[in-house]
Amino acid sequence: MSLALGIDVGTSGIRTAVVDECGEVLAMARSTHLAQDPDRIDAEEWWRAVETCLLRQVSTLKDSGRSGTEVSRIAVDGTSGSMVLCDAGLHPVGRALMYDSGSFDSEAAWIDKHAPPSHIARGPGSALARAMRLVAEDADGRGRHLLHQADFIAAKLTGCGGHSDHNNSLKTGLDPATGSWPDWIGKVMDTALLPRAHAVGTPVSEVKPDVAARLGLAPSAVVCAGTTDSIAAFLAAAPLKAGTAVTSLGSTLAIKMLGRERIDDPAIGLYSHRLGDGWLVGGASNSGGAVLAHFFSPEDIARLSADIDPKAPTGLDYYPLIRAGERFPVNDPDLAPRVTPRPADDAIFLQGLLEGIARVEAKCYREVVTRGGGFPDAIFSAGGGARNIAFTEIRARTLGIQPECAKNVEAAIGVARVAAGMS
Repeated sequence: MSLALGIDVGTSGIRTAVVDECGEVLAMARSTHLAQDPDRIDAEEWWRAVETCLLRQVSTLKDSGRSGTEVSRIAVDGTSGSMVLCDAGLHPVGRALMYDSGSFDSEAAWIDKHAPPSHIARGPGSALARAMRLVAEDADGRGRHLLHQADFIAAKLTGCGGHSDHNNSLKTGLDPATGSWPDWIGKVMDTALLPRAHAVGTPVSEVKPDVAARLGLAPSAVVCAGTTDSIAAFLAAAPLKAGTAVTSLGSTLAIKMLGRERIDDPAIGLYSHRLGDGWLVGGASNSGGAVLAHFFSPEDIARLSADIDPKAPTGLDYYPLIRAGERFPVNDPDLAPRVTPRPADDAIFLQGLLEGIARVEAKCYREVVTRGGGFPDAIFSAGGGARNIAFTEIRARTLGIQPECAKNVEAAIGVARVAAGMS
């Protein structure tokens, strides 16, 4: 029986999953990222964390009587909009930029001169503006491959740069209807740096023999075009049925709803990915679990959540962010965090933060409704926040619909299913 391996490169760490031909999970593993200066992210640390996780994953397979060499297909997901510029040998030529970096005003102004007025790549926090900044910082001109986070890991596995997928490339400017880069992008950057974008799940290249030997994988294993972390979470959590939505409650908050119509509004960070015969519409907020982690440890969150009465609203009007800047449902790089006043009772403060995140989620879905997308028939929850009972009750009251806890909540499972050809 051939197996499929999914690699999820998240904001807090790496998760991997191995599934069988039916998509059932056989084994999982995880590792964490080393702490880095957010202004000087080294993409090689992403790869080192992936190597650690894969070694653990192969070990868990061995303990269950299977081998890493049984893995025939691999796919990677990463945080949407995180990217790095690499040389011909796939070594970063400078820092990586994460999905939440912004204020690239000069790049945005140049994009505005050439991009269509409604294009998602416009704005000082856009992925294309981020890509342009990376190219501008390459003073020696050594850059050869502009790679999204998932592309970088896939390239390290195969030794082949220059490949991406339709989902990760969307925010960098790819036309999702044609799967190609529009002509106007050549006026803002060197298109030779841009990757070739493949449909999600398309076989791209085999794993490099030396990488396979070091990690315990078969050199014949094929790396397939991956996806973004939030789409991988959707594929793990929900059935592929129109009207179904998934809220990913990880370090950030992302919503996705499957529909029959394409809905885009870059003015508020709303966009659609092609998925099968339909469109996956949604967006990602900078609010989410990272804000909670800024104030509380996981142990504190669990303890304080037990003291929360979800039926008694706090009255606190928070918009939880760590720093200024929001992507969706408001596209404003200067939007300031609103997390004051802070009550003396930490449980009340935590509840106020949870209520604020729930309001952000509800506004995300309302923005889809106002643009003709309809409200979800069912909302599945993925990510760490899905396991918080008090938060789920707060969300149910705010959304007007009871969120369902997905059986599988890990993006690694969704991207493993991509590798298995089940997307």
